Amino acid sequence: MEDELGGGDLPPGEWWVVDPAEGNVNHLRGLPGWAVTATLVRGNRPVLTAVHLPLTGETYTASAGGGAHLDGRPLRVSDTEDLGLGLVATSQARPDEDEAVVRRVGVSITAMLSTALVVRASVPATLHLLTVAAGRVDAFWQFAGARADLLPGALLVTEAGGRVSDAGGRPWTPGGESSLAAAPGVHGQAVAALTR
Repeated sequence: MEDELGGGDLPPGEWWVVDPAEGNVNHLRGLPGWAVTATLVRGNRPVLTAVHLPLTGETYTASAGGGAHLDGRPLRVSDTEDLGLGLVATSQARPDEDEAVVRRVGVSITAMLSTALVVRASVPATLHLLTVAAGRVDAFWQFAGARADLLPGALLVTEAGGRVSDAGGRPWTPGGESSLAAAPGVHGQAVAALTR
């Protein structure tokens, strides 16, 4: 795919979705939050992914049914069961986002500020999803979004035992209008906060 910010479902078949500088605004500003990603997608489902963080040397990998790993060590999402004690994160989908999506993001951040312990907001989405898979962050949500940002993390979170859905709790697809990745113990609470 030529458009790194492209969203929506992929055409039928197998596709590699690659981003050589996921979080390129961070890369350009000298911040450490960027990665190189490659994800194999079959039938709009990620089945194999690798995410490498050049500045830390960490490599996250996952395969459908094979688990999620950080430098070969298994990953597990957090066991948090109270979102009021949770650390959550969100990300801006794109710089030129539609005004309705921007407003929805603002409302969701406000809802989470009154529900979760701490709310983080930064880019890129992939790095937040890595932290959910590693059990460091309890939930991540985003409205709209680019395939390259969400596909690697969706597989990593699922394979680490997390739940990935849309913000309303329905099955997530790359063509959906939202995404939510969370530890099972807080997923329902996050859906409730995002759908108030």
